[in-house]
Amino acid sequence: MVATGADALGWRLWLLMVAVHWAAGARPCSPKYFGLNAMVCVCNATYCDTLDPVVLPAPGTYVKYESSKAGKRLERSEGSFQRSLRAPDLVLTVDTAQRYQEVKGFGGSLTDAAAINILSLPETAQDHLLRSYFSEEGLEYNLIRLPMASCDFSLHAYTYDDVPFDYELKHFSLRDEDTKLKIPLLHRVLAMSKRPLSLYASPWTSPTWMKTSESFVGKGTLKGQAGDKYHKTWANYFVRFLDEYAKHNVTFWAVTVQNEPLAALLSPSQFPTIVFTAEQQRDFVVQDLGPALARSSHRTQLIILDDQSTHLPHWAKVVLGNATAAGYIAGIGVHWYLDSIVPPRCSLEATHELFPHHFLLYTEACSGFLTRRFSVSLGCWDRGQRYSHSILTVLNHFVSGWTDWNLALDMKGGPNWIKNYADSPVIVDSSKDIFYKQPMFYHMGHFSKFIPEGSQRVGLQQSRRCLFCQLEHVAVLRPDGALVLVVLNRSAWHVPFGIQDPAVGFIEAVAPANSIQTYLWHQQ
Repeated sequence: MVATGADALGWRLWLLMVAVHWAAGARPCSPKYFGLNAMVCVCNATYCDTLDPVVLPAPGTYVKYESSKAGKRLERSEGSFQRSLRAPDLVLTVDTAQRYQEVKGFGGSLTDAAAINILSLPETAQDHLLRSYFSEEGLEYNLIRLPMASCDFSLHAYTYDDVPFDYELKHFSLRDEDTKLKIPLLHRVLAMSKRPLSLYASPWTSPTWMKTSESFVGKGTLKGQAGDKYHKTWANYFVRFLDEYAKHNVTFWAVTVQNEPLAALLSPSQFPTIVFTAEQQRDFVVQDLGPALARSSHRTQLIILDDQSTHLPHWAKVVLGNATAAGYIAGIGVHWYLDSIVPPRCSLEATHELFPHHFLLYTEACSGFLTRRFSVSLGCWDRGQRYSHSILTVLNHFVSGWTDWNLALDMKGGPNWIKNYADSPVIVDSSKDIFYKQPMFYHMGHFSKFIPEGSQRVGLQQSRRCLFCQLEHVAVLRPDGALVLVVLNRSAWHVPFGIQDPAVGFIEAVAPANSIQTYLWHQQ
């Protein structure tokens, strides 16, 4: 087919646009559609979209990054503050005198499944995927969660000491999943990340010989009671895990006591877990795990709960209400799956008011779970919006960070040995040596890239209630003195609004339908 003059001109203009992006360091999305407005960005060994490092704008100006259902993906633009506003009667006013919680960060989880999928790609494509998440040309994640041995997103169930009654853990050893998959990937990530990374680990199940069920799955608890040989051995298992990873130059900021300790009481029996009540977790921390970590050479912090927000504030009252337990514990981990049941004011904010010196951190979230037909929904904008809606909601209720579940899954949403498939911001199609960046990926980036660890949420007043839109927002002061404002519009129409920073001036803005924007400026 012979191209027309208009076609040739359009092609040359597109090449020029790409060349300009490359010259600046950023590469645009290579789009692919899986239905109306269901767009992903395609990456392979030779091409992947990138972002420029964040550079603070000159005084009196701002930069804006925008993603939308219409097809924008962290598209950058610039503007200047004005002395007044002409039209919008909806104004968001930043108040840096009001200071709230500090931010720990944002990230995802390196499960066996995620590692398998990443390593199924050609090496250059692997680098593109890892850099997309962790480097300055990507989202700059700073949190990584690792399962301690297997979870459901593994090829099979295993622990680090499956030799029965090995109370001295003489047979404890890392598995190939650690030494050949996850640890090499962690080394690559650590080498490419300019931000300090905080790793934390969560156990799904102990060796079966420690459990009442004598099975990886089901409703079993640890045998015996806190303070006995089973509980001491399980606590020492945590320390051995930290010891063995340290031999590979990988250290952990924190561990959680148990992934979803009450999940087995609410879900089918095929899930790997250990059941703990709040009282049992408190006693295990006081008598076993807290002292074992304190005696160790590791400065690893301890996070309790690691389960649904519906358990708050009760769980915190039981565990942190004990002064000895509270002294061992740094924070509270929360999962998002039942957030719609209890308002965040009654769970998260109530917990913060009771225990303001213990952080709240979202430790797991994903879409597509428990859905047999649509575990993976390629290009689904709504699933990205759910991520941003959750992050904005919980940041405004004293949560310090948000961790996604699997960093990468396959086209089915696995592998998962119990077929509990789910969606992920990155989907790998190893048959084509490509991966897809979904809307969830870019929604995460509107927070992770611009809100580094040590940032602090500040006051943000809205001039009137937005009755006919779904405008959601948060304002954050970065350690370098820059301000970040994230605005999400989940409605199907454009919403004009204004931004006021009394120290700088006004911005006249519009939040397009189904869009998310991040504004960045400096007060000095």
